[in-house]
Amino acid sequence: MIEGSRRLGAPTWKSMISIVAVIFTVLGLAALADAAQPITYRIGFLAAGPRASVSGRVEAFRAGLRELGYIDGKNLVIEERYGDAKIERVSELAAELVRLKVDVIVTGGSQATGPAKNASSTIPIVMAQDNDPLGSGFVTSLARPGGNITGMANLNSELSGKQLEVLKEAFPKLGRVAILGDLSEPGSAPPVKETELAAKALGLQPYYFDIRNAKGFDTALGSIRAKKVDALLTLTSALFNSHRKQLVDVAAKLKLPAMYPRADYVDDGGLMTYGVDVNDLFRRAASLVDKILKGAKPADIPVEQPKKFEFIVNLNTAKQLGVTIPPNVLVRADRVIK
Repeated sequence: MIEGSRRLGAPTWKSMISIVAVIFTVLGLAALADAAQPITYRIGFLAAGPRASVSGRVEAFRAGLRELGYIDGKNLVIEERYGDAKIERVSELAAELVRLKVDVIVTGGSQATGPAKNASSTIPIVMAQDNDPLGSGFVTSLARPGGNITGMANLNSELSGKQLEVLKEAFPKLGRVAILGDLSEPGSAPPVKETELAAKALGLQPYYFDIRNAKGFDTALGSIRAKKVDALLTLTSALFNSHRKQLVDVAAKLKLPAMYPRADYVDDGGLMTYGVDVNDLFRRAASLVDKILKGAKPADIPVEQPKKFEFIVNLNTAKQLGVTIPPNVLVRADRVIK
């Protein structure tokens, strides 16, 4: 019987050993293949405005991640969510990112950070920029944030006074200035205070215009004309960022020189900007995400300050407005658009 079985192909002890060896080899190769697969992280990116208004910043953030070895689609997935300037929508998007169980939420401004904070007290949140994270209650201190939020402070509240100073230097006869802002935004009070102090020191009369929706730009036109101001100063705002071309058009219709908080306003036809290089903040935010993915807690990661500032002048706009930028001011520009 045994001999007959062997003739029919029954396995010998040697063949059994060979089969077991093959099985272990296959299992070993499968384990090695699994080990070779990179860990994939899921990052949420949340902004209050439309993507078009922050596209340069998003790309800067992605570039920062690439520098650190994180490639979207390879070892990283970025879930982008945009409120399209509908503030009530941002809370829904924050909750959606929480349901996706992202590893980190990166926010594009205070109007995204607030809803993200309300949506989760455990998922790490990295502010890519914020006017006043301490005043807004997002962190307990800049050195030791203390909760699940850390990130980048853009110092806009401190720069608004400097912006007014540069505007006065460019136009020495400046007397009355219209200051445009959305005073409902978190962190709007400090820049207003800074402009008040700077205006007093410079001998200027400031007039504040609170614009809280897109229709407010056209409504403000008549009121600004009535004050007979000599120039405009625009405070930073998610609403303004989303409608920056409309805001630039307001200055054009009024035939007034204007100072803006960011470079993209000037790229869109605004006259000048002095402020933080926001793209650099977003690029550097990637390093904070990296620290968190490697085990650091947001509570222990200090909020970082800006390192790059830029002064940009659009001479094409100056020509259209019929104004001249003094040589001593123009020579200090980091970039001149001709």
